[in-house]
Amino acid sequence: MAEYIDTHCDADEMPELSDGDDDADDEEQWMEEGDTERVSVPCLFCDRLLSSVSATLQHCATEHQVNIVDMIRKYNLDDYGYIKMINFIRSTKAEAACLNGLSNTSLPWQSEDFLRPVLQDDPLLQTDPEELCGDNESNLSVPSPGTPDALLQRAQAAEERARRSEEALARAMEDLHTLKLLAQGLVLNAETSKSSNLGAVAELREDEDEAYFSSYGHYGIHEEMLKDKVRTESYRDFMYCNSEAFKDKVVLDVGCGTGILSMFAARSGAKKVIAVDQSEIIYQAMDIVRSNKLEDKITLIKGRIEDITLPVEKVDIIISEWMGYFLLFESMLDSVLYARDLYLSDSGSVYPDLCNISLAAVGDIDRHQDRIAFWEDVYGFDMACMKTAVVAEAVVEVLKADTLISEPTVIQTIDCNRVRLSELEFTSDFSLKITNTTECTAIVGYFDVFFDKGCSTKVMFSTGPQVPKTHWKQTVFLLERPFHVKAGQSASHSFHTWLRSRCAVFPSTTSVVLDSPLHQGVTLTPVICHLQRQWGIQTDHYQASETACKTPFDGCSQRSDPHIKDEPPVPEWLHQQI
Repeated sequence: MAEYIDTHCDADEMPELSDGDDDADDEEQWMEEGDTERVSVPCLFCDRLLSSVSATLQHCATEHQVNIVDMIRKYNLDDYGYIKMINFIRSTKAEAACLNGLSNTSLPWQSEDFLRPVLQDDPLLQTDPEELCGDNESNLSVPSPGTPDALLQRAQAAEERARRSEEALARAMEDLHTLKLLAQGLVLNAETSKSSNLGAVAELREDEDEAYFSSYGHYGIHEEMLKDKVRTESYRDFMYCNSEAFKDKVVLDVGCGTGILSMFAARSGAKKVIAVDQSEIIYQAMDIVRSNKLEDKITLIKGRIEDITLPVEKVDIIISEWMGYFLLFESMLDSVLYARDLYLSDSGSVYPDLCNISLAAVGDIDRHQDRIAFWEDVYGFDMACMKTAVVAEAVVEVLKADTLISEPTVIQTIDCNRVRLSELEFTSDFSLKITNTTECTAIVGYFDVFFDKGCSTKVMFSTGPQVPKTHWKQTVFLLERPFHVKAGQSASHSFHTWLRSRCAVFPSTTSVVLDSPLHQGVTLTPVICHLQRQWGIQTDHYQASETACKTPFDGCSQRSDPHIKDEPPVPEWLHQQI
């Protein structure tokens, strides 16, 4: 049985209260003990106890030839660096010769482990390194206080403190300037409302876009994009190989993230780069730009492009990595078009300037068995009713190139310098030329990106399954029932997309409808997928709804373009299916 300790004391066990004289004696004794503790400072290199911190450091300088104050100055140590150095010396029993031979580039006490004290209540750790470099300097130096060497050391210390103070002041002024720009933009926007002809996205409140931007505040999504070599190196090659197009130009980076595209532009000769992002990652971008000494060329502004006012009237180039899965999903394109219509000069250009959306037929029985046929017999139970839910989900994954059974066909080309927001809702009739005699199990969608306008060196990349993979992967629409196709056969389809971008309702919704009357009387049930991505959740799938809207804007708070009086007609075949 567990024993419990009684914390209550009987009256006889209570200690007696002492009178005032005893208190005075105790206080005097305590102070004497405190004095005794304060004068016991262990040397860093031997077992000797010194009477004070200054005496200990003087002892280290004269007996062990290690001047701690000089090391603080030499390595520009702050409080944390000083603590790490003291704990490193105590824990490793470092020799004087080793310490005096260190280089500035690789200090051995960089690990956070050296923040843990080796000695409890170590007096050296309770000392301010700045005070050591100032007030105690003459006591720690071997030369006498009145000698020229001592005066020179004090002058050097004062100069070092002044330099560090100037650097800190410069950083503070930079941060203040950035805050002023942000405040100016907020004030000007409060006074000047934007014209609604720039798109309904400008009329969204910031809190309605919060989920979208918060997903880009975490470093993980930026790490994934930066590690996508196809994507990042294509942007880099476009700018570096066409530096004449950027020389002395003003560049706007919409959705700058970590600032990688802005830095590419600056290195390519841009006179000024304005980088805009609403997510919290922009604060890291400010540090990144400063670390790479590009703060004189790159100005970073936190906010939505629809809400801020740029410090210039017009820009020469707009760069942005706006593409989402299946190109249009995510639809940051509307913000790029807003910036284009408001800020781009007549002779300017948006990059990338051209994008293609392509579809192809897929024959992958094993994958279809795993995803669809699996439900017909689950441990001896019929769960076939689950197929409907699975088919209605567009899957984002990497396909093997050998699963393609048709030639790809381009269903839409988007010119970012000319397209209107309303044109992102489109219908496309297309045919797929079958290349293999097999079973068709899915339709795959992907996109290609081109840097073309005015480029001496044209650059492009693809997100298709035939080339190295990207973080966009491919978007796969599974068919509930595979059907047989023959090589040389053409499969005719109709493709319709309703883009509900951030300007209409959140989260973004892209409705994709595939109508597939095929040869030999085979008709596919239309695949109706509402691709909805919950921002901030990393997933390889878009959740889909089986229910189709009867008009493209059912349930939306706003239209994609409020100036279009007549909604695009819903195809008759879709009405019949609904």
